[in-house]
Amino acid sequence: MATILLCGVDLYFRTKLEGLLPGHHLVTVDSVDPPDLVIADIARIDAEEVADAYPDVPILGFTNHTDTAGLRAAKAAGFDQVVVKSALSERAPALVDSLTGAA
Repeated sequence: MATILLCGVDLYFRTKLEGLLPGHHLVTVDSVDPPDLVIADIARIDAEEVADAYPDVPILGFTNHTDTAGLRAAKAAGFDQVVVKSALSERAPALVDSLTGAA
């Protein structure tokens, strides 16, 4: 079970992630639990700020497939994995396992 920090993730998609990632502990920035992984909605956060805030934690960024500037910004900021939102919906467990070393 990983503690996963959600940055900028709206309530609807958080609920979807909770269903896709049973057994993982999903938290927000006000949590005291240190994260094993950060999942960030690139369209709703500053990629550089998130990368700077969590330099030693794997970061998985996602956004809409049309947000090519956001995808590039997240890659440039050093996110470990950047995917379109539909890919995260389809492959969330595998992506989380690969980034947390559970696979």
